[in-house]
Amino acid sequence: MFHNNDFAVFRRQLLGWFRQFRRDLPWRRTRDPYRIWLSEIMLQQTRVAAVIPYYERFVDRFPNVQALAEVPEEEVLRLWSGLGYYSRARNLQKAAQQIVVQHEGQFPAKLDEALALPGIGNYTAAAILSIAYGEKLAVLDGNVARVLARLGAVRGDLRESWRWQELQKVADTYLDPESPGDWNQAMMELGATLCTPKTPQCLLCPVMQFCEGRKLGLAESLPEKRKKRVTVEVTLAAAIFVDVNGMTFLLPSSAEENKKAAADHIPTLVSRMWHFPIVPVSGDPAAPLRRFLQELLPRAKKHKLQFEPRGKVRHSVTYRAITIAPFVINLKQLPRIPGAKRVPLREISTLPVSNLTRKVASAALAIATPLAKKR
Repeated sequence: MFHNNDFAVFRRQLLGWFRQFRRDLPWRRTRDPYRIWLSEIMLQQTRVAAVIPYYERFVDRFPNVQALAEVPEEEVLRLWSGLGYYSRARNLQKAAQQIVVQHEGQFPAKLDEALALPGIGNYTAAAILSIAYGEKLAVLDGNVARVLARLGAVRGDLRESWRWQELQKVADTYLDPESPGDWNQAMMELGATLCTPKTPQCLLCPVMQFCEGRKLGLAESLPEKRKKRVTVEVTLAAAIFVDVNGMTFLLPSSAEENKKAAADHIPTLVSRMWHFPIVPVSGDPAAPLRRFLQELLPRAKKHKLQFEPRGKVRHSVTYRAITIAPFVINLKQLPRIPGAKRVPLREISTLPVSNLTRKVASAALAIATPLAKKR
């Protein structure tokens, strides 16, 4: 533990570095709790570079809590489409609606009220309240935990409950009570830019003289690696119907027709968004897909659908490694399916769709040719 003088030097050096070298990010140009909240939700498990264009489009479309609370969920998901982890978007809107009803449209400044909102945990609440309102709350996320582990030469799995609690206590002790918002951002910035998981840039670190991990030659080996969850291989088959005008249809994951044929994990893999008819398979992918379509489209039993394979599509979701076999089915006219939406194949992104669905569409478009162009 630092002596009082060490704390003063440590804080001064880290804050001085941050204020001089911090990245110019759009959510750092405001103290609006709504925009800070939005950025923190988007940044969860997502790179800064990927978030910036989504953040800017989202703020342009939904400039305040009221605007976000009032629109249909589908519009929120459409703007989020491609960013992944779609439960974040759903919880964001639910929280916005709760803020409008219970807090007069203003993100709450009290910790217990912030934690009561959907999608808000200890880290997110501390980040928003410290940056927007100056509350003396220390954040602890992966970046901060790595910095603390190296500073204190902490060994073992940082995510073990008791060790994480100890790290939170350390983070609370380090917090600069005079500038809690800047302090939290400085700790996160240090972990994101210099004290990185691989090849930390110790010689550029503004507080390297305080780092026990560096003194012991352990900086690059800390934190210790967690045991990875075993990868699960998933194989799917997808049907892309295309009519003479290049139109296709997509199903909602809640459709009753989809529920009876797809495995429980299918809605998760397509992020509970609009998607092509899709089914888990083993062995020959065409046979189970054909059976699925016969249940989905009773009239298909009378007409033998012509499947045109479009190679393989690779995708990954958390611990799942997914292989999709897309099949294009050209028809003069699309079948009518309750709940389905018709959309040009080239414009499926006008609906909220997952990256998996986008990849399937791209595979189909690579060589898909509507019947009208075959004449």
